[in-house]
Amino acid sequence: MKSFQYVITDPVGIHARPAGELVNAAQACGADVTIRVGDKSASAKKLIKLMGLGIKQGTEVTVEVSGENEEAAAAEMEKFFKEHL
Repeated sequence: MKSFQYVITDPVGIHARPAGELVNAAQACGADVTIRVGDKSASAKKLIKLMGLGIKQGTEVTVEVSGENEEAAAAEMEKFFKEHL
């Protein structure tokens, strides 16, 4: 499993539009992607669960990537977070 931390910089956090983009990116990478905030977590492939985390600007999240091609998938996800969130 690969993981990285990221502090959300989007002024409104992970709301509907970026959450949808994140779900699409997670599904495209082929690995299992989990977003953790404190003691809560959700699959990055489940829009409603992801939005239920209530991630706001300034929140530090942990992104965990496991499964097939996790090295490449983790790099893709980290790039996505830096460019979109």
